[in-house]
Amino acid sequence: MTKPHLLIAVLCICAAASAQPYPFQDKSLSPEQRADDLISRLTLEEKTGLTLNASKAIPRFGIKQYDWWNEALHGVGRNGSATTFPMPIAMAASFDDALVYDVFTAVSDEARVKHRIADAEGSHERYQNLTFWTPNINIFRDPRWGRGMETYGEDPYLMGQMGMAVVRGLQGPDDSPVRKLFACAKHYAVHSGPEPDRHRFDARPTRRDLYETYLPAFKDLVTKADVEQVMTAYNAFEGQPCGASDYLIDTVLRGKWGYRGVIVSDCWAVADFYIKGRHEYVETQEEAAALAVKYGVDVECGHAYHTIPEAVKKGLLTEEELDRNLKRIIVARIRLGEIDGVDPWSNLPEDIVEGPEHKALALKMARETMVLLQNKGGILPLSGKESVALVGPNADDTTMMWGNYSPVPKETVTLLTALKARLGDNLRYVKGCGHLESEGETDKILAALDGIGTVIFASGITPFLEGEQGDAGGFPGFEGGDRTKIELPQVQKDLIAALHNAGKKVILVNFSGSAMALTDETSNCEAILQAWYPGQEGGTAIADVLYGDFNPCGKLPLTFYKSTEQLPDFSDYNMAGHTYRFFNGEPLWQFGYGLSYTRFKVGRPRVRDGKVIVKVRNKGKVDGAEVVQLYVSKPGDVGGPIRTLRAFKRVSVPAGKSVKVEIPIDDETFLWWSEEKQDMVPLPGKYRLLYGGNSEALRSKRYTFKK
Repeated sequence: MTKPHLLIAVLCICAAASAQPYPFQDKSLSPEQRADDLISRLTLEEKTGLTLNASKAIPRFGIKQYDWWNEALHGVGRNGSATTFPMPIAMAASFDDALVYDVFTAVSDEARVKHRIADAEGSHERYQNLTFWTPNINIFRDPRWGRGMETYGEDPYLMGQMGMAVVRGLQGPDDSPVRKLFACAKHYAVHSGPEPDRHRFDARPTRRDLYETYLPAFKDLVTKADVEQVMTAYNAFEGQPCGASDYLIDTVLRGKWGYRGVIVSDCWAVADFYIKGRHEYVETQEEAAALAVKYGVDVECGHAYHTIPEAVKKGLLTEEELDRNLKRIIVARIRLGEIDGVDPWSNLPEDIVEGPEHKALALKMARETMVLLQNKGGILPLSGKESVALVGPNADDTTMMWGNYSPVPKETVTLLTALKARLGDNLRYVKGCGHLESEGETDKILAALDGIGTVIFASGITPFLEGEQGDAGGFPGFEGGDRTKIELPQVQKDLIAALHNAGKKVILVNFSGSAMALTDETSNCEAILQAWYPGQEGGTAIADVLYGDFNPCGKLPLTFYKSTEQLPDFSDYNMAGHTYRFFNGEPLWQFGYGLSYTRFKVGRPRVRDGKVIVKVRNKGKVDGAEVVQLYVSKPGDVGGPIRTLRAFKRVSVPAGKSVKVEIPIDDETFLWWSEEKQDMVPLPGKYRLLYGGNSEALRSKRYTFKK
């Protein structure tokens, strides 16, 4: 063979050898086998780079840069324009988990499109990838907590049902070889404010409260919805930071529940382990990183994990312990199709992002979130013939409508925009006051409303006043994101009272992410509608309710108290006195309360074949939807909940018609605290089934549960 031919042969052999994939590139192997092979080929520095939320590329193996941090609280957040749905607390008021699933299916469609566009441009920065840190399923135990609006309310069962719908909508079909996205159950666990203390707070609830209130939604998402990520909380639990809690992580999450997915830290939470004035659990950054890795926190949002090589060098951590976590990280990226460049959703068109179908879905969701709290004399719906004025600080506040962790939609319909479209020149708009300050003298405001009989007052607060620590302002009545008082700001209360005293019929539309103490307003207003932070189509939804194009059907996902004085100690994580389940006083409006423009009657129940069967009759003249709620109580149980939600079903009932509603009951309906088992178990005994379409008018039936 001549030398040129020999050279060509050698080159061909080398090319053939280089074309042979490494085992980790062989798609016929399991993700676990592929991960093991890749880990065996990585240096310690390369391994470390993969544990950071801003994971580094490994060019020699074709591993791209990847940032785990992404948000989809109620739309693809912080990544340009996207459809902006109502805040989670608002969606909880719909009691419509099927619609929540549809919403997050739309969100995951938009997320896949946005990722595809970024990937094609070679960009893999924060907020562009496939791992989303939502839903927030911490119990909204106190209305002062600023981040409560990110959750699905104060009830563990409702939180679990809504949270599972979010996970299933984001992650896509369970039987798909490629996950659509990864959702995340956060913040694990016992994390519900106060916000200013979250980096040093040590939560110590009773074991019963832990299992009865704080853990059920997390258990649902892990054991029933197969959530792919769990985020640890900032706070400590029984003296240990949550990211280094042997009880929460080893005993419960990985032990009892068998969780095998990825654990991520909240952002810079590992630094709280050693920073002065925070947990001060260890002394150095290397010790903090080693501790978090040992307890199975796979991905750190922050910078402490940069010190992993030094921690290994000092003997604080073994490389084998790191490899255990790293395997979960690599398996996750393979299952997302990200490492292989596989995208089964590549046919989704770009114009679905904030397109007509998704905007229509945002409107449908916003309509269902509206909760009618008061309607004296049936003043609503308005006829359209009244002279109407729009007043108040939230009448035309676009960013307030979005809530927090939000996209920036191209179009937002405020209440002013919607009413102008409906009424034209027949609407008079006078802002009147800001959220916390007056816009002018009361006499001048009243003079500007001369001749107007009905005033729609857009009251409330904004996500710039309540929210996450560092994001919300420290104004009077607010502290570090939380509220110190739950009443309306005084300037708004005064103007509403002046309008009432001037003979105006005031229809209050309240915007907030939490419960407001509207006790004075029940006297000074004819009607009250809770509108939350309703997303980009919220103005249209509110106008549709006010004028009867949509019959309100929302129910409160949390208790509306009469005053701040009714609230127990904010920092006490024992549940006594907190939420409808343990509050012995008389609230302004109960959890599960909400009015309609028609009247429903829920008949007597039959319990048969593992179901509670009732008839719901619409006794009015307009079609409507009712939410049948089933609660359980256990007479004689000292320390247990007064009642606790165990099922709900939303049904549409035509005017003058009846609909049969069947609600399954099973072992989980009678999950109750067992002192012997120190856990929630199906507990035989005597119970009361409390049922109805409105929590303030529940009917009762005795029931004996036999295991």
